[in-house]
Amino acid sequence: MFKHIEFVKSIYNLKELPPPKFPEIAFLGRSNVGKSSLINALLNRKKVARVSSTPGFTRAINFFRIDHQFYLVDLPGYGFAKAPIELQKKWKYLVEGYLKATRDFRLLVLIFDIRRVPDKMDKKLIEFVQHIKKTFCIVLNKIDTFSKNEIKKQVKVYTENFNLDPQFSIFLTSCKEKEGIEPLRKFILAKLKNSS
Repeated sequence: MFKHIEFVKSIYNLKELPPPKFPEIAFLGRSNVGKSSLINALLNRKKVARVSSTPGFTRAINFFRIDHQFYLVDLPGYGFAKAPIELQKKWKYLVEGYLKATRDFRLLVLIFDIRRVPDKMDKKLIEFVQHIKKTFCIVLNKIDTFSKNEIKKQVKVYTENFNLDPQFSIFLTSCKEKEGIEPLRKFILAKLKNSS
């Protein structure tokens, strides 16, 4: 389990990025997908990433240094329709700029709400990540709201919509019920052990 968790800084401009001294695990998802709750669950802490019921709450790229070994990077949520156009453009510039930067990316954790059907924005995210050739996994969060049969159907929906191999790494989680957290944590740790 992680012992030392240190907040490094919030980034609002690409010039402020910290030096790429450590491997990086970045978390990305729609507004209100449960990203902050998932980060807190993975770290087994309550208030590392700030949780809000307000969509679009995280507007900066937040860097945390974990056990002096890697950066956990919390990216601002996308797809908040009420956000001003200028803010949406800033998000695109900031997040895409960061993901294209020369850094030691080990894994992008793409989080989706299992209750939703992927839309154009979700598909564009997958296409972008594949285009820049970054290693990623998919997390379908909030599984406590579905039956096992419904979960199985939604996994198929996501696999087909994103044109993924059936063997692709899709993790099923519930922060509320603490389900599926340990397999994802182990996967992340395995990626950190592998050199990029």
